[in-house]
Amino acid sequence: MRILISADMEGATGVTWTDDVVPGSPQWDRFRRLFTGDVNAVLAGLFEAGAADVLVNEAHSAQRNLLLEDLDPRARMLTGRHKPLSMMQGIDSGVDGVAFLGYHAGAGFDGVLSHTYLENQITGVWLDDVPASEGRLNAAMAAEYGVPVLLVSGDDETCDDARDYAPEAELVQVKECVSRYAAICLPPARTADLLTGAAADAMARAGREERRVGAHRIEVEFDASHLAQATAVIPTVEQIGTRRVGFDAPDMTEAMKCFKVVTAIAAGAVQGIYG
Repeated sequence: MRILISADMEGATGVTWTDDVVPGSPQWDRFRRLFTGDVNAVLAGLFEAGAADVLVNEAHSAQRNLLLEDLDPRARMLTGRHKPLSMMQGIDSGVDGVAFLGYHAGAGFDGVLSHTYLENQITGVWLDDVPASEGRLNAAMAAEYGVPVLLVSGDDETCDDARDYAPEAELVQVKECVSRYAAICLPPARTADLLTGAAADAMARAGREERRVGAHRIEVEFDASHLAQATAVIPTVEQIGTRRVGFDAPDMTEAMKCFKVVTAIAAGAVQGIYG
């Protein structure tokens, strides 16, 4: 069995605010170690339960946060930008399951550091008229390749979200959201046990499924009108409201590639503290 881990950082053990996940601060250096510890805990469970190969796709921000020198030597790590499939790079390589580690709630929802791709310019994303977190978007791409979502970890809001888009996945709550920048956290020794046990249990569901390929529509709402105007210059993207754009795609892979362009253009249109 070959498994992919899509590893984000906002939902990692102990993470609660900006300095924990933005490179350059002492807090980031500290939480890189905790983040790597979470990944190693999941790896331990996957290998214990029979995984033959695990690829860890570093999926947070610049995607250079995990400590390779501290990673379980049985794993392989995909690090750095830019990847055609971004957080889901490797899903097309014949893997038998994917784990969403360190995930978080979507833009417009309660949750520790909740957002969807952009930290604060996007106020909502909809996939086929359903509010969509990064987890929901990535699960739809996994389904397109016939890959089951085996595990999702993060705060309680993340787990509640995953119960809808990945109802059969093992869920690991490493913290309880109090506010966007506060949480009741479990120590690493406890979350490691939870993550390892859940990963081992999740391997029972590993195995390719029937691919679910079809057309999709994504709509994105921003916090300012000029971001909608800026992204509407992209071919196929239409401004459908003062702060909202939408586009259709023949499959989820193409939808996510277009979404990636939308977020890149929007990020480039932000001007200082006025956004």
